[in-house]
Amino acid sequence: MAHMIRFEKTGGSEVLSWHQVEVGKPGQGQVRLRHKAVGLNYIDTYQRSGLYQMPLPSGLGSEGAGVIEEVGPGVTGLKPGERVAYAGGPLGAYADERVMPADRLVPVPDGITDQQAAAMMLKGMTAWYLVRRTHPIKRGETILIHAAAGGVGLIVCQWAKHLGATVIGTVGDEEKAALAKRHGCDHAILYKNEDFVAKVSELTQGKKLPVVYDSVGKDTFYKSLDCLAPLGLMASFGQSSGAIGPVDIGILAAKGSLFLTRPTLNTHTASREDLLTAARELFEVVLSGAVKIAVNQTYPLREAAQAHRDLEGRKTTGQTVLTV
Repeated sequence: MAHMIRFEKTGGSEVLSWHQVEVGKPGQGQVRLRHKAVGLNYIDTYQRSGLYQMPLPSGLGSEGAGVIEEVGPGVTGLKPGERVAYAGGPLGAYADERVMPADRLVPVPDGITDQQAAAMMLKGMTAWYLVRRTHPIKRGETILIHAAAGGVGLIVCQWAKHLGATVIGTVGDEEKAALAKRHGCDHAILYKNEDFVAKVSELTQGKKLPVVYDSVGKDTFYKSLDCLAPLGLMASFGQSSGAIGPVDIGILAAKGSLFLTRPTLNTHTASREDLLTAARELFEVVLSGAVKIAVNQTYPLREAAQAHRDLEGRKTTGQTVLTV
């Protein structure tokens, strides 16, 4: 019998529980997948806590890598024994086996491990849309990425540096500053010790920035706007410090005709074509060595609650995976 993590009510990490389940045969357009590794992402904590609401009881997790065990009717281009990975699609990645829509799976190339694949799909394709679609980075630009030592942050730092940008990042302590700098961050600002708005102004000689990538939310939103040059873009793609709340859009005019967007990975990879493009470009920069995917923490799948506690307690850096 297979096992999975489920929760029947929202709350803290203690609501997560380990269940024995039966995984049926794949239906039309589906495959049965045996996981090798499952990605841990901050959005998992939003869903578990009720910040992002969903029908209960529910599984959890939207990113994983493994091996196809069986393909259902109508599936083409995938076969049993093939290594695949995914991000998005139905919740339920916190499981050792599951049935998945075939069109949400991408083949994993040689040279990328199962743990790397599980760790990189959601965060890596998020970094992809940020630096290639939301604001395509141009050589010579200076950008700001918050939580630069986090999973998305480390990938954005490397990818932006590869594209020729000067990278400013905010971090919580000296250890995370050193980590971010090892991954392409030119200037790591310790936000607890110094005003990042003043530091950005100093580093840019008052010119400020064309873009800020902000996954922190409530604690940084308005200060992030103050880092932007006129006509600059604020990409708010998360809210780890809490919801931003209502915003008077008049502030965008007052601060220089700014642009504001709240992008999501689901939108950017909704079509099969876009999903394959995102995965291909991500795999290319990883295989080239321009972006390195280091799995800094692993937890057994059944210890997902502890992984959540460490993630929310800011005890993790970079990528974390749950091993099966």
